Amino acid sequence: MLLTTKFLRPTADPRSVQRERLSALLQPEGAKRLNLVVAPAGFGKTTLVSQWCSQSPSTVAWLSLDEHDDEPRRFWQYVVGAFEHNGLVGLEQCRQQLSHCGLQELDGPITGLINVLAADGAPWSLVLDDYHFIRDPQLQRQVSYFMDYLPPGVMVTLASRTEPALPLSRWRVRRWVEDVHPGLLAFSEEECQRFFHDTMGLELSELEIRRICSKTEGWVAAMQLSALSGGSIDDQKPGAGHQRIDLDERRISDYVLTEVLEQQPAPVRDFLLDTACCPRLCASLCDAVRGTTNSQVLLEQLLRENLFLIPLDTHNEWFRYHDLFRDALLQRVRQFKPEDTEKQWQRAVHWLLIHGHVQEGISQIVQHQDWPWLAKVLAEHGNNLIHGGFHLPVLSWLDSLPANTLQDSPQLLMLRVWALFFANRVDVLEPLLGELEDMLDKQVADSHPDAEGALGLQSEISLIRSYLARSKSDDKSASDLTQQVLRDIDHTRIPLKSVTYYGVGLDYYGKGDLAAAEDALTSAVRYGELERKPSTVLSSGGLLAWIQYNRGDIDEALDTCTRVRQWVDQHHSDPRQPMLISCWQNSALIEIYRERNEPQLAASYLAPLLDHVNNGTEPGQHVVIQYVRGHLAFSEGRYQEAMEALEDAASVARRRRDHILFEPPACSAMLARCYLATGHLDLAKKWVQQVSTDRFTNPLNREQNQISIARVQVALGHPADAMATLAPLRLSAEQDQHYRHLVEIQLVYSEALFAEGKTKDAEQVLAQAIQRASEAGFMRLLAEESPTIRQLCKALPILKSPGRWNSRVTAMLSELAETDETEPEESQMDRREASGNTDLPDPLSQRELEVLDLINRGLANKDIANTMRVAPTTVKAHIRNLYGKLAVGSRTEALAKARELRLLP
Repeated sequence: MLLTTKFLRPTADPRSVQRERLSALLQPEGAKRLNLVVAPAGFGKTTLVSQWCSQSPSTVAWLSLDEHDDEPRRFWQYVVGAFEHNGLVGLEQCRQQLSHCGLQELDGPITGLINVLAADGAPWSLVLDDYHFIRDPQLQRQVSYFMDYLPPGVMVTLASRTEPALPLSRWRVRRWVEDVHPGLLAFSEEECQRFFHDTMGLELSELEIRRICSKTEGWVAAMQLSALSGGSIDDQKPGAGHQRIDLDERRISDYVLTEVLEQQPAPVRDFLLDTACCPRLCASLCDAVRGTTNSQVLLEQLLRENLFLIPLDTHNEWFRYHDLFRDALLQRVRQFKPEDTEKQWQRAVHWLLIHGHVQEGISQIVQHQDWPWLAKVLAEHGNNLIHGGFHLPVLSWLDSLPANTLQDSPQLLMLRVWALFFANRVDVLEPLLGELEDMLDKQVADSHPDAEGALGLQSEISLIRSYLARSKSDDKSASDLTQQVLRDIDHTRIPLKSVTYYGVGLDYYGKGDLAAAEDALTSAVRYGELERKPSTVLSSGGLLAWIQYNRGDIDEALDTCTRVRQWVDQHHSDPRQPMLISCWQNSALIEIYRERNEPQLAASYLAPLLDHVNNGTEPGQHVVIQYVRGHLAFSEGRYQEAMEALEDAASVARRRRDHILFEPPACSAMLARCYLATGHLDLAKKWVQQVSTDRFTNPLNREQNQISIARVQVALGHPADAMATLAPLRLSAEQDQHYRHLVEIQLVYSEALFAEGKTKDAEQVLAQAIQRASEAGFMRLLAEESPTIRQLCKALPILKSPGRWNSRVTAMLSELAETDETEPEESQMDRREASGNTDLPDPLSQRELEVLDLINRGLANKDIANTMRVAPTTVKAHIRNLYGKLAVGSRTEALAKARELRLLP
């Protein structure tokens, strides 16, 4: 049961100052999705938000959080409860999912909540009060996901004592966030007057109010500190005029140094000056800087006395000084003790580096422009940062070094190569590798003191070259180089086993040897965990799960994804950093949940991948993402969307083949299935004629292609040809443990037998397919076949026996039977337009046809992008593609050719 009083909005004190100017900031407008009200305790956050809610036209769902809500399932149950308490309907399924799904599957019900809000369409405001209690990294990531995909008209307001660990920088760039910080919460002159008169019961003159606002900058906490430091409020004497607050005439910063700092006891004053060099404070760090052991006691004392110390968590462990206060302290200590300041700063940076706050330490070194120290720290920590997903910051730091520092250090140059490699800038690596090899040869020839270390870098160079060879389809060279690295692995300076075994896994996967690939990738995950390389663990585990899925073991694939994700989150736990996403892992999860007939969960893993497609990603990842996107759309009957994604994937795979480290999935084979599903047998037949001569290195892709050819042959009335196509695949798929493809082969083979009138043989082969699908947990695979196969499956006795899988499959097939008689919307497209398009060797996609029509209307690229609601770069890509397909070089030529083909009037 949920505590319903947590859903009640507090009633504002009628004596409190009405903050109209701040309430106006909280109003919904433009692209804003988040009001962020952050200030220490006592700044009136809850009062302000409550006042605003009382005036808001939106329906408000209020939730007061406490320390018990820092648990993902409980948190989302209360969020859903807050919406239901305030009248949102349709959340029953979401609530049930929250009660039963695993913690790693909460993306499903969160997506369900988003969908219900989108379907409702009404304006909503969700207020999460005391959000500082929420600190679980997994929960922060889920809140980030919820915010990223909020529908229009829904806004969230967070009231917190500390800034939440959310991707606020990214959201601020998108203008999603309205920040209400202590500076904005500061009173204006009018508000100050109302505060003293209505709330405090004091009568102050207008001049006195103006003077107080000027001295304290309207910050009540600063006024309180002023009083603690010697300021006073004199009682009004009988017959006297207005009351007066006794303050100095100096600026607030001067006041802090003279009236606050100098009036503190010597231990507190020394502590403030000694720790001013620290951007953040904790007891251990302060002890290291000061060479003492009593810092925790002093920090707690400062917190009690409100001496400009702001908590960064709810454990009283991490703090920071107010920026203005810290600046004033630094100015004082640099003026009187410059040598001590330098030593204390160095101790602080050393502490940060030793205790794992490497990025913060490096940022301090960069600000200080201590380039020799930066070079030393990058040489020590740079590789781990790169493999932890921070290759772009490492590149930035390397660029800040003087040019001669990089030219004289093979290790730093190698670090730059790795950073560029992880940034997918492989086109610039070859000259750098040549320069690095020349540098190493010179050091060895000159008997350089670090000649042995220089030889160790050769293994890293070989490993990079092996990946470059894969991108050029030079599989033999890639394999030879990788094996060489394995032989020399113990001579390298940095742990390379995880990255090397990932390369070995890619090699075996490319050859279709799934068992050997699985062994290599398992080793890559194990060594990646030992070497603390989250990105390698995630990529290796993702490809491993993809292989396990194709092998036919869905449960093991899901277990691999869950275990790897948990490890990565544990060792990459700062939720303010971008979440590490693996194309392989998310794609595997999309396929797994799609196959288990859970499309909502599948879509939740697809959503973050689409951002990578839209913003530009490595071409191999682009192809895989668009492939699983197309497959999911195909499974749900959204054939036009599926064809657009698959056409894009096939085009990128064809144009960017030299930049892809592996042979991507056979996207055109899935495209052929879309043609069959929409009744375009002419397009399917043309595809068979074009694709039959293609060569595939990866047996999985070759099998996928041949199975689609057999499907087309059956649809064209040539079942004997289909059986001849499939016969050699049955044995090879079973020998190679390609069990998912084996089920498909048996399904299509049974349809061919049925078409030839061999009903008994067809039922026997079909029963074998269903038995294997049941063992593997495949479901949608049966639903995606032709209506003939689905009807045959329903009639088989094996599906009528008791069992959860049998009942779910039967229900799914019965539901599909109701729609089999309805012609798909896509098959009702204009035949005149389709016939002109099919005259082309490579027909235009629906998106390209839409772009062509907009060009014909005279729209510029920017206007086309706005009309289609896509990025301008996407429009340019569509135009480039249609120019290539029409064999033209300009808009005028494209329009003329399109009219000739009857694609335009």
